[in-house]
Amino acid sequence: MVGANMRAHCAQNLGTEYANSLPLLGEAMADILTLFGCKIVFGVGGDFADNIISAFEGKLETAPSSNEMHAGYAACAQAQISGLGATLTTFTVGSLPCSSPAALAVAEKLPVVFISGAPGEQEISDTLLHHSVASSSEWMLKYDCALESFRALGMRAERLQGARSKGQPNMAAERFFQLVAHAYANKQPVFIEIPRDLVFEPTQALKLPQTPGDVNHETYVLDGAQHIAEHIVEKLNQSSHPLLFVGENVKLNTRLCEQLRNFVNKFNIPYATSWLAKGVLDESDPLSVGSYNGVFSPDHVRYYIEQKVDYILEVDTSIQSQDTNNAFCSGTHVIQSFENKTMVKGTVQNQQGLLHVFEQLLVSDIPVFQTLLEEKRRPVLDDNDSVDFHNLADVLNDVQSQLSASLIYLPEIGNSYFASYSLETKRSSHCRPWLTNPWYGAMGSSLPYARAVAKTLKSSNSSDIAVVITGDGGFHFQLNELIHFQREHLAVVILYMRNNIFHLGKSGESTMYHCSSPGFDVLTLVNAYGGRGFSAKQ
Repeated sequence: MVGANMRAHCAQNLGTEYANSLPLLGEAMADILTLFGCKIVFGVGGDFADNIISAFEGKLETAPSSNEMHAGYAACAQAQISGLGATLTTFTVGSLPCSSPAALAVAEKLPVVFISGAPGEQEISDTLLHHSVASSSEWMLKYDCALESFRALGMRAERLQGARSKGQPNMAAERFFQLVAHAYANKQPVFIEIPRDLVFEPTQALKLPQTPGDVNHETYVLDGAQHIAEHIVEKLNQSSHPLLFVGENVKLNTRLCEQLRNFVNKFNIPYATSWLAKGVLDESDPLSVGSYNGVFSPDHVRYYIEQKVDYILEVDTSIQSQDTNNAFCSGTHVIQSFENKTMVKGTVQNQQGLLHVFEQLLVSDIPVFQTLLEEKRRPVLDDNDSVDFHNLADVLNDVQSQLSASLIYLPEIGNSYFASYSLETKRSSHCRPWLTNPWYGAMGSSLPYARAVAKTLKSSNSSDIAVVITGDGGFHFQLNELIHFQREHLAVVILYMRNNIFHLGKSGESTMYHCSSPGFDVLTLVNAYGGRGFSAKQ
């Protein structure tokens, strides 16, 4: 390991001009995150992370979270909003609580950079350091527990290294760039440990790309897009009631989403989304059928898809069938077994194959269909009716129909999540108007998600509104995050459905299912955090 005279040694070896051009690692890390659209890092401070926090000051917003898991969830939401999320925690005691958000990011295909401070290279000796996962009875020093834990989730995990020879600067910043670029391009999380004595050390000079689009990605070698497009055109020309069925893998590809919108609008083709893709396309559009999941779909959605549609173009659904997305294996998901169907999957980086197919389709000879969906009928609401679980969606849909702004729904996993499928989403210019983790299903994530959304809306001076829907259990898991809504003056509407017990998956009367108390006063709590609370009429 090389000491603090690296710049001087580098000047002797590689010249003064090069030595003077070397950035400090912390500065380079901030520049790399900024390049990929990350302007905010959620986290919790700690001794091994202090140098990184100092290096980020003035370059990135460092947003404290109420705990490390919430920081990870907020970063997952930020990845869906801006294309890359990031967290910063301290060594092991801070990073290991992020393992569940990291698993969420793996399952939901989210590019999140989990950054952890680590002991300095000069600190490693025969003395155990605090925060190490090793007891007083250990014979071996163990510093790789966090790295091994994150690798076990199937994600790339690496500790940056310092210089190993005099006159040759470390390659830590270049490695940091490659890991972040991997996360961004492959829509997968990465875990990076930073020894704290490297943060203010010079690292190799970098010439970063101007935009993320300039980053060299995998070489595209697939062929046959023209033939696939021709087959789809032939099918469409034989159809009278086609349907575009959009899968969850489309969600982070803005270019592909735009192509799909152009496609359905140009040829007047109705569309629906899978459950996990809810909100990817505008559900208030006249061409939207809604979100389909077999027997769990509204009657009008089921009728059109199961009785009227004669050809389905299915785009980028899961490679393997998923129970949540397949009507929970009830055998009622008609699209899965629909005979006259073409499935196209995005099997390479950035779904380049799909982009080529739709480029061809948009210039193909396809008729403009005369399909006219039935006008959506909204139930008549009586102002004197009480708001309850049974009519919550009708009330919110009525409110949304009267607003020019979009309601950004953030349903908590549980009953709130299932209720949210009756909500009609409206396209927002800032993010997908329905954000949760529907596949991984982590409870206690809606408020951290809402915080990331609310920060984005506030910075954009947007009139869109973040709306959290939660029950008792989910709310108690995460209510300490409200301190940051108060501290940062963030706007959020919380619809709190009180039942005093945990219902989802309840299979008995065990006290394990009880997660609240009849004496809990949620309105007083919200008031304590600087908010206002109202009780729906019973």
